[in-house]
Amino acid sequence: MLAVQATRTGGPEVLEAVDLPVPDPGPGQIRIRHHAIGLNFIDTYQRSGLYPMKLPAVLGQEGAGVVDAVGPDVDGWKIGDRAAYTGQIGAYAAFHVVQADRVLHLPDGISFEVAAASLLKGMTTEFLLHRCYPLKAGETILVHAAAGGVGAILVQWAKAIGATVIGTVGSEAKAELARRDGCDHVILYREEDVAARVREITEGHGVSVAYDSVGRDTFEGTLASLARRGLFVSFGNASGPAPAVEPARLMRAGSLFLTRPTLYDYIARPDELAASAAALFAVIASGAVRIEIGQTFPLKDAARAHTALESRETIGASLLIP
Repeated sequence: MLAVQATRTGGPEVLEAVDLPVPDPGPGQIRIRHHAIGLNFIDTYQRSGLYPMKLPAVLGQEGAGVVDAVGPDVDGWKIGDRAAYTGQIGAYAAFHVVQADRVLHLPDGISFEVAAASLLKGMTTEFLLHRCYPLKAGETILVHAAAGGVGAILVQWAKAIGATVIGTVGSEAKAELARRDGCDHVILYREEDVAARVREITEGHGVSVAYDSVGRDTFEGTLASLARRGLFVSFGNASGPAPAVEPARLMRAGSLFLTRPTLYDYIARPDELAASAAALFAVIASGAVRIEIGQTFPLKDAARAHTALESRETIGASLLIP
């Protein structure tokens, strides 16, 4: 089968298309024949060595397709079932053997492409808006990279809750997309002082919560945009890791809160995983959240896909197609 693996850490050039044997499922496992594979920033962090992993390794954590083999001691799955998953490394391949109890049955109304484009990003949005910080109607929030994969979903879902959304983007083209998704105010971060504009928009108060997936480049502006007792949610490193912060600085800035959450601590139990996915599928089915697949790449061109993602050339979600 075609697969893409990294044998060393580094830039996109370390990704190699290889021919590997099709794996067989063991006890408690099923094999999925991929129709679509999700591309996420965490893949680039693992490839670069920012998030260490054992190499060589087939990258990728997210995919959707059809079950084509079922291992021993598996209940609830049969050949031909539609399935989707996230959080199981090895997705950059035509077939993937995964733990059956961490795979989701894909509703008929959700396509393979939408599932692979939205599962990690959408469940991340679910926990950010409902459990990390239970957002309420009428609150004002800041969303960095508002036209990106998570950002576009977060903006739409926050608007469905009834929040006022301030989004940052890098270009006027992306600003138009953010406005289309529901951003009430859009800041071009390359041209404007983000914190100053947030204070202007909020009449000096700042936002109750800021969602920052960018990291190093936006850290100071995010911190300066928060209202008293506001929450800084740092959940990505697109520009590099955020700097260390002295705890007393949070006190001096208004008794702020800072968290660095990861999705997998919020879907650790099977019931948490199922509930998060159900909420995502429901909000997509309702029409309140639309999943935009901005670009697709052949699986063999995963290196080119990583280059596009890291250069911030992409819009919405990206897919690899086997």
